[in-house]
Amino acid sequence: MFDGTSTIADLDRANARLGAAHRELLRGIRAVAHAAAWRDEGARDLPHWLSMRYGVSLWKAHRWVRAADVLEDLQRLSQALSTGELGLDKVVELARFAREDSERGLITWAKGVSCGAVRRRAERDAHPEIEIDREAHRQRTFRWWWLEDERRLGLEGELPAAEGKLVISAIERVAASIPEMPDEDGPWHRDRRRADALVALCSATIAADPDPARATVVVHARAEGLARGSGGAELDDGPTLHPDTVKRLLCTARVQTVVEDLNAEAIAFGRTRREPSLAQIRQVRYRDRGCVFPGCGTKAFTEVHHVRFWSRGGATDLHNLALICSFHHRLVHESGWWFTRESDGELRWFRPNGVRYRAGPAPPEVLAAVV
Repeated sequence: MFDGTSTIADLDRANARLGAAHRELLRGIRAVAHAAAWRDEGARDLPHWLSMRYGVSLWKAHRWVRAADVLEDLQRLSQALSTGELGLDKVVELARFAREDSERGLITWAKGVSCGAVRRRAERDAHPEIEIDREAHRQRTFRWWWLEDERRLGLEGELPAAEGKLVISAIERVAASIPEMPDEDGPWHRDRRRADALVALCSATIAADPDPARATVVVHARAEGLARGSGGAELDDGPTLHPDTVKRLLCTARVQTVVEDLNAEAIAFGRTRREPSLAQIRQVRYRDRGCVFPGCGTKAFTEVHHVRFWSRGGATDLHNLALICSFHHRLVHESGWWFTRESDGELRWFRPNGVRYRAGPAPPEVLAAVV
């Protein structure tokens, strides 16, 4: 405890304890990463989970994850943090480019300069990802086909270098902001992000197409299947889809549903667009500011979503609209998560098992019970 008689030495000792706690925090992050313990917590990746749970910025959470991984091999830098010789902000920046043979000199240098100077050097000296350069040299043609199971579309392409660079730049730019689903990991996760980026680019183009007759995606759905959530829907001139997938598409794409009876006779033609008006979209974005999933808040790839599904009678009014990112939009439609809006405007999120999701660390009484 500090009081009126506390000295600078007391503050220095507290700083050392804080440094040791920060080092322990980074060790814990590394352990959580290896155990994938953050999965099933409504986050797209570990930095996203850290940001939501502990209220830190997403870029800082990325720095923590990187530092947690490399500090095990940088013992001098690790010790400098544990003793308070260097603060956390300087250490996480040094961890971006320090090596075992350079960390001693970098520690000495970092002690005499500002955090901004360390960050600027990290931006200059951090190792670039060679994969981006490799992708720029791939040449592509383009063709597509439905795979044998008719649940997937095959794509193949090759382009000259200049055109290839243009395509890659666009896809990589979008892919950097596209989240992964919680069950997606392994060596192909980067390819999945690029696939999502391609879909996002094409969806944006279709949504802006002034010719709805040519740009509309038509889905044929059985009335009984939509009501019960069972039985497939079918793309016009394409394969079948699960009803839940169709419901997600209806939230974001230019889609016209043709509701049919068991004999494939059209009962009704759904609206081509059911999006809110531009004025409503502006108001929802102004009101929510970012994704409304607890602790998320991202503004990238956000979509105005009906709290009560439009297909289930949900109104397109402000009280029934909320801004969510594409990652949490998929959680709602295809992973069983859901949320409600109370009369006072509060949004309550629930896991697939019906347990209410609450962001942030566990309450003190819960922690005490498990110690």
